Amino acid sequence: MKKEDLTKVLDILRKEFPKWNAPVVHMIAQHNNDPFRVLVCALLSTRTKDELTWKVCKSFFERVKSVEDLLNLSTEEIEKMIYPVGFYRVKARQLKEIAEILVNKYGKRVPDKLEELLKLPGVGRKVGNLVLSKGFNKPAIVVDVHVHRIVNRWCLVKTNNPTETEFKLMEIVPQKLWSDINYLLVAFGQTICLPRNPKCSLCPIERFCGKCFES
Repeated sequence: MKKEDLTKVLDILRKEFPKWNAPVVHMIAQHNNDPFRVLVCALLSTRTKDELTWKVCKSFFERVKSVEDLLNLSTEEIEKMIYPVGFYRVKARQLKEIAEILVNKYGKRVPDKLEELLKLPGVGRKVGNLVLSKGFNKPAIVVDVHVHRIVNRWCLVKTNNPTETEFKLMEIVPQKLWSDINYLLVAFGQTICLPRNPKCSLCPIERFCGKCFES
């Protein structure tokens, strides 16, 4: 794929997006402009199936409405609330620590700078950029396994890991499109451009794909 085709490709994917089932994408979208909820959902979604993350987050926010609510819960209570997400005990400790940090250091607010977000327990570049993009409406490229795989499969980039992919995409993608990359490619990657046996015959942008399949 040529980088000059990217805007056209994203336009096509944007039109196709409503047809695709992407639970976490839709779940995060429900909490747009709420950095705290985006942060919690993003953290819980790591190494957890989408359907389970959706269910747990929905239940969690019935009780937890604010950072103070989270702070007032014990780690054991949080564990019970988020079970059975992946690594739920670790994530419960991280959420408790995050609440303490947000209250004591950031005035109960989620920071809006990546370097500050990365200081929070359990927050890596993917989660941090997701908070910036969906929580604060700031330009950020969120690269997960789907995005990394797809843009390499397209031959748009040639990178070895998601971090390399993020920085390379920042060089070639217009900033106004940064926030579209993740939600469109995650949905596309979960329904059409699968890790194995991608549905190329159903792909709306196949003519642009370089088909640099993994060896």
